[in-house]
Formats: sequence, structure tokens, C-alpha cells
Amino acid sequence: MRALLLLPILLTACAASSEIPPWFDGLQRQPVQTVTVNDTRIAYLDIGGGPPVILVHGFGGSMWQWEYQQAALAPHYRVLTLDLPGSGLSEKPDIAYTPDEMLAFVRGFMDALGIQKAALVGNSMGAGLVIGMAVAHPERVDRLVLISGLPKDVREKLTGPLIRRAVETSAPVWLIRFGNWLAGRWVTEDVLKEIVHDHNRLTPAVIERSVRNRTRPGLIPAAMATIRNLPLWEQGFALKIGDISRPTLVLWGEEDKVFPSSVGRELHATIKGAAFAMIPGAGHIPQWEQPEAVNSLLITFLKS
Repeated sequence: MRALLLLPILLTACAASSEIPPWFDGLQRQPVQTVTVNDTRIAYLDIGGGPPVILVHGFGGSMWQWEYQQAALAPHYRVLTLDLPGSGLSEKPDIAYTPDEMLAFVRGFMDALGIQKAALVGNSMGAGLVIGMAVAHPERVDRLVLISGLPKDVREKLTGPLIRRAVETSAPVWLIRFGNWLAGRWVTEDVLKEIVHDHNRLTPAVIERSVRNRTRPGLIPAAMATIRNLPLWEQGFALKIGDISRPTLVLWGEEDKVFPSSVGRELHATIKGAAFAMIPGAGHIPQWEQPEAVNSLLITFLKS
């Protein structure tokens, strides 16, 4: 039963408002913009000027995971931070959420904003999406940054018990919703403690924001569909990681409990010519937990 109570914080949706707020709930007060891609309203942030850089969050995440990158990168780049379909403030359509469908949204997002080519930066499952872009549409990718990126053989390499339970669940939607109602915010804190190494960063405000982000209507079916499609990742883009030809930087949190550092080193070794850096004192979202170290590496790589 405890596993069922833990799952909803990763896959949760309840009676929260589906309206998109005018401002981003982050460090800087930035207006939330929207664009329609494949009949779906996508929420995003657009700050700075220069060559475009697109930041892509991971499973169960949203644009807040990049809140420390926007101001740091904006003096040099046009920084676009989106909530993927099925996540955050974006709409959650009734679609299959296959890797190909999600890839079409990323490409469509670029088309809608008139961006022919961009640097793509992805965290966790978001790294899987930008890997897909680099493999299927290399002409649209200037360079690639994979942060705690999605490897092949995901289920075998997962070491985070809560994330593993979410990935392996076969629980029906109604049971997950009931668990969400019953579990409360203590489970949110447990999940955050698995992905963030320094628990001092998990202030009540951070936890409250995570609760709001993870209780938006429609998130459960989208998240469960994404999980069910993991075999398509394994049979498709995961087998082509070695084909990536764009300049690539792999960053990994040294204290990552979801995918250990050995997974990062293996991913790095698979991509010919890729650079690699380990981020001390960071877990699965090092760009949020150790932003100064990550931002320095990002700017250096993107300028090279």
C-alpha cells in the first residue's frame, strides 16, 4: 500500500485550477507565454536575446527546474523554457505520449516560434527527448546538453526506489488519484529528497510549489502513458544514442540517487567526442541544486 501512496506525487492530478497564471512561479518574475502546437496549448518562458537555447524538463517536472538558468544564460542567449504537453502549465491532451509524438511537439514548438536551429538542453527524460531530436532531426540541433540524461535500459539502471515504483506500477488511474488524496504533502517531500541531495534546499516554499505543480488536472493519464511507452524508447532512440553527431556535453550529479554516476559515464562513452563533467554535491537535478557550477559549464560549452 505504501508504494501506491508514494506513486501519486510523481503522477498526481486532482482538482487544481487548469488556468495558466500570468507569471512564472520562480525566482524571477517572468511572464508566462503560450503557443499552440498540434492543437495543444504549450506554456513557456522566453527571456534574453541571441542564439536560441531550449531547456527541456524531465518526467513529472516543469519549467521551475530551470529557474536558476534563465537569468544566467539570458545575457548571452535567447532562453526558452517550456512545459511539455502533459506537464506543468501546458495542456494535457488525450494522446498516446509516444516518443515520436513528444518529439513532434518539440519540433512543432520550434516551428511555431520560427526557430530553425537551437541548442537543446534536457534533464532526465527531457534529455531523452533532445537525444531523439539529435538523432531524428540533427539539422535542427546546434549542440546538445544531457543532464542526468535518459540512458538505455532505464528500468535496469534505475536505483531510486520511489522513481522505480512509479515506472513499474500497473495501478489504475482511480487508485492513484485516491492515493494522492490520502497521502498528502509528506510524500512530495519524500520524492524531492530522492532527487535532491542537499535537503536544506527543500524549504516549505519549494515543497508547496512542487505540490501545486504535481496536482494539476490531467497529469495522471499523461504520466502513465509516458511510463507505458518506455519500451518504445528502448526499441527506438535508445539504440541510436551512439549515432549522435552534434557536439554534446553530458553533466551528472555526483550524488544522483535516480541514475548513479556510472550511468552518466556510460552515456558519455557512447557518444563520440562528447564532453563530460561530474557535479559535486548534486543529485538528479544538478542545474537546480548547484546552478553556479552548471551554468559556468553550460556557458563555456555553448560558446565553444
